[in-house]
Amino acid sequence: MKLEARILLVLGLFFAIMGTVYWIWSGENAGGMMIIAGGLLGFLPGSYYWWWSRRMPVRPEDRDGDVTEGAGFVGAFPGTSIFPFTLGAGAFFAVLSLVFGFWLMVPGLGLIVWAAIGGVAESRRGGTQ
Repeated sequence: MKLEARILLVLGLFFAIMGTVYWIWSGENAGGMMIIAGGLLGFLPGSYYWWWSRRMPVRPEDRDGDVTEGAGFVGAFPGTSIFPFTLGAGAFFAVLSLVFGFWLMVPGLGLIVWAAIGGVAESRRGGTQ
């Protein structure tokens, strides 16, 4: 994960520098802050990956291993589920309530709670394949 962390941290640094330069030269607040926020969006997962890469054993991808080293059991992946879509729709309604009114928070929170309960229940029983 060190390579992924480096890529994201370099991208975050690039956007932070370019956003600062743009903000100073253009005098525009909105555009500069959006570019700087884009840099922060690179720092967030990059720092998380960097933190985990120091605690994990070295992967074959981190030391230029060949394909045979990565062969074997990959892991179990969840089956198809409606709950990620439901969670996204609930979050969409919750954010939309900031614009159109608090009444949209009710279906948004309902969908979020339904997705959380359904996702947890589905993960415990294994879901459908």
